[in-house]
Amino acid sequence: MKNYLKIIIFSMFFVIACSSDEPADSNNNSNNNPEVIVPSNLTLDISIVGQNDSNPNGDGSGSIICNASATDAVNYEFRFGGGVTQQSNNGQTEYSYTGEGLNSYTLYVYAYSSTGHYTSTFQTFDLYVEAEAPEATWSEEFNYNGAVDSNTWTHEIGNGEWGWGNGEFQYYTSSLNNVKVEDGVLKITAKREDMAGYEYTSARIISRDKFEFQYGRVDIRAKLPSGAGTWPALWLLGANFNEVGWPACGEIDIMEHWGHDPSVIAGSIHTPMSHGDTWTNGHTNVSDYNEEFHIYSIDWDENRIQFFVDDALYYTYSPSPQDSESWPFDQEMFFILNVAMGGHWFDVDPQFNESTMEVDYIRIYQ
Repeated sequence: MKNYLKIIIFSMFFVIACSSDEPADSNNNSNNNPEVIVPSNLTLDISIVGQNDSNPNGDGSGSIICNASATDAVNYEFRFGGGVTQQSNNGQTEYSYTGEGLNSYTLYVYAYSSTGHYTSTFQTFDLYVEAEAPEATWSEEFNYNGAVDSNTWTHEIGNGEWGWGNGEFQYYTSSLNNVKVEDGVLKITAKREDMAGYEYTSARIISRDKFEFQYGRVDIRAKLPSGAGTWPALWLLGANFNEVGWPACGEIDIMEHWGHDPSVIAGSIHTPMSHGDTWTNGHTNVSDYNEEFHIYSIDWDENRIQFFVDDALYYTYSPSPQDSESWPFDQEMFFILNVAMGGHWFDVDPQFNESTMEVDYIRIYQ
């Protein structure tokens, strides 16, 4: 429902005096001096599209609907600022402002009569225009069904070396029971299931040698699994991992979560200077991590890495001095998405059965 703001103020008129070189004829005065018609009772109504109690300055589109009315008016001119004008015979018009953010505007309307005389009024209002979202330079939207796209992702199978370095309890598979794309999201499911001598199965996919990148803003929209023992992660490793190993390659944990500490989200950096139980990390709280999707992000450039949840900054890594011990991040990196189970420093709930991490999209802005 549109809300209307109505104002009638500062009306004015302009009268054009007519003159003639001929002497006035007192017997024909009405023919030489036609009647001046000045519009009166001018009103201006402005409806801000999408305006309501929750959005008092509109829905972000910047659109307004204007209605002007005046007695004896045959034409209306709306002046929106910046030299932009619109003509209307019936006093109705629409317009969209483009200045991003919350701005104050003054709109003038002039009502003209058949004799060219006018009256005018104006109205000042605040209007919000939402900024256009930037275009991603690369994205994985998971807008297909079935197995993950092999052009982007590779499955890592097994339990790795010493439980992927953490004493983890799961065996990673490529089974659709553990990893698939469905309903527009990637689903990685950890299950209590005996396989190859391990009590749990799950999945771990990587983009190494298929998609790697350097610098940019990364947004990953995800919903996390639950249950003590779950360890989902959205992270990056240096593309030179096979040549120099870890931690020399560098690791950026965009999001880590541990089911035994459910409200805490961590963003971490692993380097030769600080790795394993790293002290270069930040934490924030997300209470509905397994009920709602949230956007987990980093902004990575040549000087620093910032960590966000839903665009709220909670940690910045910016070492000084910046050298090979503290900054192995001047190279391309690849994605790893996985749900681990347990490890050398925590156990799994004996009642755990299965739980799923869902990833709606990954987007990079460079």
